[in-house]
Amino acid sequence: MTRFIFITGGVVSSLGKGLASAALGALLQARGFKVRLRKLDPYLNVDPGTMSPYQHGEVYVTDDGGETDLDLGHYERFTGVASRKSDNITTGRIYSNVIARERRGDYLGATVQVIPHVTDAIKEFIRSDLTDEDFCLCEIGGTVGDIESLPFLEAIRQMGNELGRSQVMFVHLTLVPYIPSAGELKTKPTQHSVKELLSVGIQPDMLMCRCDREIPESERRKIALFCNVPTDAVIPALDVDSIYQVPISYHQQGMDDVVCRHFGFDAPPPDLKRWSTIAERIRQPEGEVTIAIVGKYISLLDSYKSLAEALYHGGIANNVRVRLNWIDSQIFEREDVVSHLEPCHGILVPGGFGERGSEGKVEAVRFARERRVPYFGICFGMQMAVIEVARHLAGMTEASSTEFGPCEMPVVGLMTEWTRGNSVEKRDHGGDLGGSMRLGAYECLLKPGSRVREIYGADRISERHRHRYEVNLDYQADLEKTGLSFSGLSPDGILPEIVELPDHPWFVGVQFHPELKSKPFDPHPLFTSFIAAAVRQSRLV
Repeated sequence: MTRFIFITGGVVSSLGKGLASAALGALLQARGFKVRLRKLDPYLNVDPGTMSPYQHGEVYVTDDGGETDLDLGHYERFTGVASRKSDNITTGRIYSNVIARERRGDYLGATVQVIPHVTDAIKEFIRSDLTDEDFCLCEIGGTVGDIESLPFLEAIRQMGNELGRSQVMFVHLTLVPYIPSAGELKTKPTQHSVKELLSVGIQPDMLMCRCDREIPESERRKIALFCNVPTDAVIPALDVDSIYQVPISYHQQGMDDVVCRHFGFDAPPPDLKRWSTIAERIRQPEGEVTIAIVGKYISLLDSYKSLAEALYHGGIANNVRVRLNWIDSQIFEREDVVSHLEPCHGILVPGGFGERGSEGKVEAVRFARERRVPYFGICFGMQMAVIEVARHLAGMTEASSTEFGPCEMPVVGLMTEWTRGNSVEKRDHGGDLGGSMRLGAYECLLKPGSRVREIYGADRISERHRHRYEVNLDYQADLEKTGLSFSGLSPDGILPEIVELPDHPWFVGVQFHPELKSKPFDPHPLFTSFIAAAVRQSRLV
C-alpha cells in the first residue's frame, strides 16, 4: 500500500519545495523504503518544452522522452530513481485530457466541471504508474492562494479524505523571515499561510520553516500553537553550505522521524554515510579549478541547473572545488575572448536554441582548440565545435547551421526523420514546436580506441537527447581529414552523437545531455574526466 506525502508551499515561491521533497525522499530511502517523487505544476502549458529558459529554467528530460520540470532533476540526483513522463503533470495536460474525453463522449453527456471531472483526473494521475512503492511524494507547484493551484489542492484534500490520515500526509513549506530592524524572527507569514491552507480544507501535519538562522524553541511552540501541529512537527529548514547537506540537516531536525511516526512505522535509523562523505568532500577539497560556461541564458542560472550540479559532481569525484565562471557568449562578438577565458582551466559550451550568441560560442571553441584548453561541448556546444573546425581547419568558411537560416555549407541541419526502437519518428519545418524534438534516451555506439570509449569503459551507451538539429554526415569525410573524429554514432550509423579531437588534451562534443544522468554519489564519467583534465590544466598554468 503506497503512502502519499503532499508537499505544498506558502508565502513566497522559490523556498525550495523541490529540494525539500528530494531530501525527504533521500531520507526515506536511507531508511529502507522505496520511493517515487512527482511534481504537479499549475501552469496551463501542456509541458515546459516550449517555455523560455528565462521563464522556467531548464527543461529536464526523462528516459522515456518527457519534457518536465527541473525539480525532477533534484528528485533523480537525490534518490537515483529514474523519473518518467508520468511523474510530472500540468494543468494544461489535465485540461487537455479532460476535454479530449468530453469530445469522445466518455462523460456520457454530463456537464463537465472542475469538481469532479478535473479533480478526478488529477487524482487518477497521482495514483497512476505506481507498483510497489512505499511512498509517493507529490510536490504541488506554486504557492497556496494562487488561483491556478486550487484544483490541485482540492484534489489532494479529497485524497486525504478518501484514504485517511494513515495513508496521506500533508507537509507545508513556509517562510520565517528575520527582520533586521526589529532583531526578530517573524512567525506571522507562516500563520497566514497555514490559515490559507486551512481555508481549502487541508490541515498540515508537518511544517517546514525556511529561515536563515535557528528558530528558538519559544517560536516553534508559538507556530505549533497557532497552526495546530505538534511542536516537534515544526521543522526548521535552515540554510546550509551545500544542497547535499540538506538530508543530513533535515534528519538532525527530526523530519523523517515525524513522517515515520505519522504513518506508524518503526523503521531503523537512516544510513546517511553517502551524504556525509559527499558533504565532507565538498567542505574539504584538495584543490580548485575554474570552468568557463559560455552560454546565452546566464541571467537565470536555473536554465543550466543540471549542468552546474554535474560539474560539481565531477569536482566531488576528483576531490576538488569547481568554481563556475558564467560568461554571456554575446560578449565575444564585441570583445576579445582571451581576457575572459585565459584564467579558466576548462571551457564548456552548453545547449541552446537560435542564432543569438552563436558566433561568440564559436570563438570560445576556437580559443579552447588553439590554446589546448579542455573543451566540453554539449548539444548546441557540439554543433558549434563542428562549425568551428569546419571553418578554421577544413577551409569551409561558409559553414553554418540551417537553424540560423539558409546557408551554403549546412554542416548542421534539421533532422526530419529518426528511429526510436522499431518505429520511425518524423518532423517537418512547419510542425508544432512542442514535443517534436528528438527526446529521451537513445543508444550510441562508441568507436574502439577513442577517448570516450576509454572514459565510459563500454562500447554501447544510452544517453538523453533534446534537440532538433544534427551534424550533417555528408561532411564527415572532409571534417575527419582535419583530425576530428566521429567517435560516437547511432546504432544505424546515421546520426552523429560524439566528436573529439584525439591530439588535443581534452576536446569532446556530445549531441546528448549527459548532465541529466549525473548524481553526487554517481558522477557522470564525462564530467569526471573533464574535471580531471581541468585539474591537469591547472597545474600547467
